[in-house]
Amino acid sequence: MKEIFSTLLLGCLLLCSAQAAQISQQHSTQKGKTNMVKLQTNHGNITLELDEERAPATVKNFLDYVNNGFYNNTVFHRVIDNFMIQGGGFEPGMREKPTKAPIRNEAANGLTNDKYTVAMARTSDPHSATAQFFINVKDNSFLNYSAPNRHDYGYCVFGKVVSGTEVVDAIRKVKTGNKAGHQDVPLEDVIIVKAEVVQ
Repeated sequence: MKEIFSTLLLGCLLLCSAQAAQISQQHSTQKGKTNMVKLQTNHGNITLELDEERAPATVKNFLDYVNNGFYNNTVFHRVIDNFMIQGGGFEPGMREKPTKAPIRNEAANGLTNDKYTVAMARTSDPHSATAQFFINVKDNSFLNYSAPNRHDYGYCVFGKVVSGTEVVDAIRKVKTGNKAGHQDVPLEDVIIVKAEVVQ
């Protein structure tokens, strides 16, 4: 009888251990989950790895726009070499697209505006970001969060380029000028043909 009880107890312990390990593994996988987005441009493809753990609201917002096809046929409308390339708000011809409500600024997440990181563009209001984003083409530490006030809130980094840095470098070198009341606009459209989530 004791042997049967011991066997049952051992089996129960093994089963519980296996279930606990499975739950732990699932939690670890979810926590470390990465989202990859490919931007197909007329200069080549750029793949972004998004940091959902550090910037959950920002990543969700960006993915919502991606999955709704918002970024398809938009342009990088502001290109400044040795600074950044910005897109996600205008169609060719500088036609501005309507967006959803602004999101909370998560710039205090510890991620910094280093070369080839992607961050949300905004107005002077720290919490005004909607759809526009930019890719840093150099380390821009002055864009980092330093204090919770209007001047020092910074720009929220939510991912980085993991493939296609050469495409970013090609875009940063295009000729720019003034168009439709905007400065630093590429003279020839730099188009995001399609943005999609990839594995």
